[in-house]
Formats: sequence, structure tokens, C-alpha cells
Amino acid sequence: MTEHVKVVIVEYDEIARTIARRISEIINERRRAGSRAVLGLATGSTPIGIYRELIRMHKEEKLDFSDVVTFNLDEYYPMDPESIHSYHRYMRENLFDFINIKPENIHVPRGDIARERVDAECAAYEAAIKNAGGIDLQLLGIGKTGHIGFNEPGSGMESRTRRIALDTVTRRDAAADFFGEDNVPQEAITMGVGTIMEAREIALVATGEHKSAIVLRAVEGEPDPDVAATYLQKHSHAVFYLDPAAAANLTRIQTPWVLGEVHWNREMEIRAVIWLSERTRKSVLKLDSLDYREHHLSSLLARYGSAGPLNGEVFNALISKIRGKSKLPSGKRVIVFSPHPDDDVISMGGMLNKIHQNKNDIVVAYQTSGNIAVFDHEVRRYVDFLRRFNRDFDLGDDKARGIVAKVEGFLDSKSVGEMDTDDVLIMKQSIREAEAVSGIETFGMDRSQARFLNLPFYQTGKVRKDPIGEEDIRITLKLIEEHQPDIVFVAGDLSDPHGTHRMCLEAIQAALALYKGEQPEMWLYRGAWQEWEIAEADVLVPLSEDELRCKTLAIFKHQSQKDRAPFPGQDDREFWQRVQERNRGTAKRVDQLGLPEYFAMEAYVVRKAGEPVEREIVPTSAIG
Repeated sequence: MTEHVKVVIVEYDEIARTIARRISEIINERRRAGSRAVLGLATGSTPIGIYRELIRMHKEEKLDFSDVVTFNLDEYYPMDPESIHSYHRYMRENLFDFINIKPENIHVPRGDIARERVDAECAAYEAAIKNAGGIDLQLLGIGKTGHIGFNEPGSGMESRTRRIALDTVTRRDAAADFFGEDNVPQEAITMGVGTIMEAREIALVATGEHKSAIVLRAVEGEPDPDVAATYLQKHSHAVFYLDPAAAANLTRIQTPWVLGEVHWNREMEIRAVIWLSERTRKSVLKLDSLDYREHHLSSLLARYGSAGPLNGEVFNALISKIRGKSKLPSGKRVIVFSPHPDDDVISMGGMLNKIHQNKNDIVVAYQTSGNIAVFDHEVRRYVDFLRRFNRDFDLGDDKARGIVAKVEGFLDSKSVGEMDTDDVLIMKQSIREAEAVSGIETFGMDRSQARFLNLPFYQTGKVRKDPIGEEDIRITLKLIEEHQPDIVFVAGDLSDPHGTHRMCLEAIQAALALYKGEQPEMWLYRGAWQEWEIAEADVLVPLSEDELRCKTLAIFKHQSQKDRAPFPGQDDREFWQRVQERNRGTAKRVDQLGLPEYFAMEAYVVRKAGEPVEREIVPTSAIG
């Protein structure tokens, strides 16, 4: 087995329930033994589901936290504990305010102390952990550099709580939370690797495709100071809890045939033959029996007797995935759900253009306003336009002048990371709505086809959102009931850096579960971050050079996201550049497999009603 640490692969909801149950067991076990549980806690988007489950258990099952002691992993430095970016505030808003934990039992590293006192505070933090009897269970996430806590590349196995300079990748990854990389603190205070490793149990949680590469390195690579998470391989009670997306690159998922016998089905056959074709640099129809035998695929070859029939079966299966305009839906009622006001054109602009030409009855439903992803200088530009418009047409609108003055006054005094006023948020929302309409008009669609749902969960003014609630589901269900779609297009990517795509998918699935009409077919696209694998995709849509150019022009209409998007993730390229490379790259891979050559391609996964986005790809039991 290539995995050097225990791994559990299940959907995130089950991860949250499993870890919350284990925390409950520890609390009760320690109490029965006459002691108290000591928990090591983490922040970020990953543990929120766990904290929500603990809150539910406290309210509904009377889980008692009155004698529980907690120690958090880290805090930015410097950082006011009342700042919206502070982990002190995060823990209050996501857990502590909703359970009966005593304030004196809560420990979070301080980011508001003078620099000359930091070392003493760190030593005191270590002493407090020791005096509490050590940590029973330490909850961890994993950064894209493989850091645990803020233990950046180069952190030693024996490191202790300390102040540390943040890696460039880490700061870029945090840019979304701070409304820009320039606002991210350059330092943090973190528990050391040695402190973490002394916990009796460790649960590391990773979700999303964007974590799959570093998860592979942490689980299957050798222990390495440059990847702190690899040290967890040396802990006897460490478990990695992964959702299928984060586990996708593990050998047992990606190429299980190199480890031993596998259960062959059509999907697995296609994956294996594509892998073999790309590894040997031969087209599918040119693979021979020796290729299969030399690459651990003898059992697959034996199912067909020789390479020819197998090659032909897979080639035909791949060909059937390719659908030009004539093979795409026509005359159907369609809802295109777009989490942000540009995901429709970025992710499925080619498809949107084609199904519009096919005379489908299309509504594009923009689920959130996307207003936090607008730079302040964009607002200033539009405010200046309003002033000039008022002047040049001699409108004499005192209310408009008052709004202009109010907005400009706020922006002039706005501090870094400060939440926008309602006036500014409304202006930013209007900017994005106008861009969205302009985007679909590129394809000849009408502004009446755009619906702006403005789901409440997004309306926090902050990057961190509220949970999906009843009103989000009600608004979504109302649209579905009105349009009665035959097909819905939905963002199925989980790599969106601030989680909005994942939450929008949750709202749609909940609404469809309540929908009394005939369940629509669900076509899943992926966003600006990653494309579906050819083997996983059910539909490949070819685009001509002109069609890709038209799609790019639609993306250009989103001027507030052009040149430098507020939340670009780890990729510095503009969205249109990523799209062009991704769509052309998919077509190139298809060509190299020996299929027809196209200029560009989009990929989609098709699901039936109620079927999960992620196919179950492994047993849910842990392995060692």
C-alpha cells in the first residue's frame, strides 16, 4: 500500500458527523474517568461543518462542554481579537457562542501583544497545554504548501508554539478572506509540529479538488520538512478524512490497478485505457497487448482476450461522449444556475451559446450578487459617472447627489478589511448584474432571461458566508416551480476558494428534493478552477475557434473581474486565459487519444435526480 497514514474517504457531511461523534465520545470518556477533555481546534472553512454538528449535539442531545478545555492552533500576527479576520472572533461566531464552554477554558494564541512579549506568550501557551494534561484530539486542515497550523515549509519536527513568517502561497490562499493579498498579515503565531504531534489523536480534514495534489504528497510521499503534513505519518493515531474530490489523486483512486486486482466496470475500463494511452503516448486504437501487460493491466486484457476488442469498446465509448450542437438539447425548458454573475460564461459559455441557438427556453439564475468581489475603485468610477450624468442632463437630483457624497465619503475613510456599507454593497451588486446581462447578450440572449436570486446566505458583506437556510431553499424552489425545467445546469466544482459554489449546489439539491414536479436532468459544469477529467465526463462539447472567441468576449463583459480579479485563487492568469487554456487543453488530450481533432472543448457530467455530485469511488471504511 502506498499510503503511509490512515485514510478515510467519505462525503463531507459524514466526515463532520464522524469527527463530532468522536469528540463527544472523548468528552464523555474523560468525564467518566474523573478528568476533562482537551481539544485542539482549527479554523477556516473546513471545520465549520464539524462545529455545526457539535452545536446541534449540544442543543438536541445535551452534549455538555462545561468542563471542556480548548486550544486553537494559530492566529495571525498582528491581529485585533475583534477584527473580522481574527480567529478569536471566528471561534466565537462558529462555535463558542452556541455551546456552554467556560471562557476561562478557551485558549487562542494572542495576536494583539507587543512583539517583545511574543516569545513569552508562546512559552506560556505551551505550558498551559501541558498543565491541562495534553491535547486529546487535535483537529487539522491542510494548506496548499502542506502546512498544518501555520507550520510553513522548513518547520522542524520538534518545533513549538512560535511566531512565524507566512509563505507566499499561504498569503495568496488567504487573500479572499482579506479582500486582497496585500492585506494579509505577513506573520502568524502557531502551535509547532512537535506540539501537534503530542496530541493523543489527530484528525486532518481536506475537501475539494484543489487539495488533491498536496493530499497525495502528504499521504504517499516521504516525511519532508518542506511539507509539514508528512510528519503525521509518524503519528500512531492520525487519520486523514478526505472527501472524494480531495482523495482523487491517491494511487488507489487514480490508478488502483498498479496496486493489485480491481473490480472492472465500464467506467474503470475507460479510465485505465485513457491512462495507458497517455502513458505510452499512443492513441487508443494503437495500444497492443504488450502495453497492457507491461502496465499492470493484464487482468483487464484477459476480459477481452486481446487488445483490439478492448480498444474498440473504449474508443466507441469516448466517441459517444462528443456532442455537437445537433446532439445537444433543443426545445427544452432550461435553468442555468450560476453561483456568481460570471460563472455561466466562464464555465459553460460555449454550451450556453449552443443551447440558445437550439431554441431552448432558458433562464440564467445568478444565485448570489457577487458584490464582495468588486474593487472599490470600480465603485468610484461609477459614482463619478453618476455625478457627471446628473450634471450633464441637469437632473438636479438631490437624492442622487447625497448618495454619491455618502459613498465617496465612506470609501475615502474606509480601513483595510472594513465591511462595506449597504449603499456600497448595492452599487457593487448593480455593477455585477449589469455585467451579467451584457455577458449573455453576447450570445444574442435577452436581459429578461437573467434572474438575480440574491440568496440570503451570501449577504454577510464578508467572504465567510452564513449556512444555507430555509429562505435560500425557498427562493431556489420558487424559480424551479415557475420554470419547471427539463434540464438544470449546475456548478459541480468544489474548488471554489471561498466555498460559494459548494453552498449554491447545496441550495439547489435541497430545493430539488422538495420539488413536486418531474425531476430535471442535472448537468454539472466546473468553474474557473478545474475541468472534469475526460474519463469522468459524460458529455464533451466541441467549440470552434469562433465559438471560443465568442465565449471569451462574453467573459470580457465582466469588467470588474478583468485584469485582476479580487479572488483569483492560486492562479494569476485572468479568467479568460484560464478558460482558453483549459478548453483547448481538453481538446488536445482528446485528439491525442486518437479521437477527432477539435479546436476546444467543454466537459460536463450528467446526473439523475437525487444522484450525488461525487460518485462513490471507494469503500467508506478506513484503511491502514
